[in-house]
Amino acid sequence: MAIDFTLSDAQRELQAGARAFAENVLRGVHDVISKHPKHEDRFYSTKPFYKEMANAGFVKALIPAEFGGAPMSTLEFAIAAEELASVDVNVASTLLATALGLEPIVRFGSEEQKQRFLPDFVRNGGELLAALASTEVTGGANYDSEDPTAGTRTFAIREGDFWVINGAKHYTTNGTGWDGKGAHLFSVVCRTDPKLPPRESLAVIVVPGNAPGIKITGFIDTIGHRATVSPRVEFENVRVPFDNMIGVPGDGMKIVPKTFSWTAAIIGAACTGVMRTAFEYALNFAKTDKRSGPVPIIEYQNVGYMLADMKMRIEAARYMTWKACHYLDQTDRAGDELAIMVKVYCSELCVQVVYDAMRLVGVDSYSVDCPLSRLLQDALCFPLYDGGNMGVRRRQLHNMFKQPNYDSRAAAESRVPSE
Repeated sequence: MAIDFTLSDAQRELQAGARAFAENVLRGVHDVISKHPKHEDRFYSTKPFYKEMANAGFVKALIPAEFGGAPMSTLEFAIAAEELASVDVNVASTLLATALGLEPIVRFGSEEQKQRFLPDFVRNGGELLAALASTEVTGGANYDSEDPTAGTRTFAIREGDFWVINGAKHYTTNGTGWDGKGAHLFSVVCRTDPKLPPRESLAVIVVPGNAPGIKITGFIDTIGHRATVSPRVEFENVRVPFDNMIGVPGDGMKIVPKTFSWTAAIIGAACTGVMRTAFEYALNFAKTDKRSGPVPIIEYQNVGYMLADMKMRIEAARYMTWKACHYLDQTDRAGDELAIMVKVYCSELCVQVVYDAMRLVGVDSYSVDCPLSRLLQDALCFPLYDGGNMGVRRRQLHNMFKQPNYDSRAAAESRVPSE
């Protein structure tokens, strides 16, 4: 049987629906957020857009059917994500952050935990937010450091039937919730014993956002993703039931990287959407603008070659993303090598493509009125967040390659990799 990249009728319908939603709904995000000088107010102003996204079924796509959801495969979610991100990365990032907060429960939670925590996100219009509280204020790359005095410094100490959590996180996307008081639910990456290495102590604990002791203590105003909120969240003697831990101490070493592997693949789709928008702007500019010359600049060889290079990169990024998503789906998320590669490759390619579009347009692209300047600000985030490419992602690949049973052909052949 030949390898076929043709989308099914259902996938084409999903793609068309996501494209229409992006054009009809998300196209209005920029004008709304531009009215607000404060970072958090820009985020809060996107709530109506997120609510419409929930009404359209995108939040239910994160939840298993038995808990009220209408789940999509990773590949289907990527097809939709490209369309959403091609118009606006902010609301799409809020959705992705909710997925990141729920993923530990969906993938690793007990049936009781899933029943307790997941249905809330399909009730009341699906507008509730989840957050993964992962990044320490001292940095997140070495969360799994074998030195007990380093790495994750948020601790959950058992007191009877409760965990008592103390620590501080930042870049906790969605961490404010819509009211500034906290997300509906946090999945908190922590350690259970300051004397034990992460293989014995790293854990993920589900924390209700209204638990006493959670404080939003500041905001990081980022140069791109202008309406994606990045608060600092502090946990001060936050008490949660003992059975809110997903698995047992030490399971965090598996849960955390696998959680980020799913988003890694989806980020490839978001990057493709941003690149596509940059290319289409540059292409239209080249066909219509003469730059005071006798003909539109697309008639010049250099411009044509630049456009050709950009388009080839976009196509390569899209199909590598699809392959990575398919591999995750076919292996029940065990095959995450390509997802990590997609995060690195597509995010760095995105910066290059948007910059090339700006070079083609020239100095006018540096104006705040030009969409390319905003796209570059958004693109610069992709290599740095969700596990930075240098601090985390390349190290993940390096560690895979070092394993004595590493099979370099498993991903290409869609086989389950050796553990």
